[in-house]
Amino acid sequence: MNQKGKGNALGLKTIENSILFKDFDKESLLLIASQFIIEKWPAHTCSSCYQLRHKFHIIISGRLKVFKTDKRTGREFTLFLLRKNDFFDVITLIEDCSHKLYYESLEDVKMLSTPILIVRRWLIKYPILNQRLLPYLGKQLLNIEEYAVNHTLLEIPARLASLILKNINQESKKLEFINDLSNEEIANLIGSTRAVVNRHFQEFKHEGILKLGRKKMEVINLTLLIKKATNSKNLFN
Repeated sequence: MNQKGKGNALGLKTIENSILFKDFDKESLLLIASQFIIEKWPAHTCSSCYQLRHKFHIIISGRLKVFKTDKRTGREFTLFLLRKNDFFDVITLIEDCSHKLYYESLEDVKMLSTPILIVRRWLIKYPILNQRLLPYLGKQLLNIEEYAVNHTLLEIPARLASLILKNINQESKKLEFINDLSNEEIANLIGSTRAVVNRHFQEFKHEGILKLGRKKMEVINLTLLIKKATNSKNLFN
């Protein structure tokens, strides 16, 4: 699963493109990159936060879901989908604690890995890293806040439409990142079930909002999708 890659071009390029190390001088970047190794996870590799608590990762390619699961029911809730240039685990990095999260690669994932103790030393050596972490943490908190509000106030069709809208490329107007996920994975992102999500997808298709194919979803009427996200009944109405 691990591949030696200290100081290689791919590792250095990833470090250079990371928001954490943006604008660092070349000498510092080379030193930082030399502390990472390349780690590969085949599709559907799963690991717990406990197993990874001593490591810090930066994703090079592929998607990784961060989720919690109820062992009694088998139900899952996906907190985040991580992609290229995302990093984890920030909570363990800034606070030496253990939280019960799991990570699963949705496809082949390649990432940089280094001991978390090294990154903590960098936080002291390079104080700007603390400032770079704050916007990233803020973005994650906003995502969790958005989920909590939507789950409490909105019906499932509006949650589903909002999720799709959030993942539309603003330039190309094409659906990305979640367009090939299974209905079960989509359900885990909005706090529902596969059967319920499938039913609403069929409604979206019938209404001319989506075009559905095998492991592919396409938005064909953005106006109706926006209306679905904004005009759905509030749960308390």
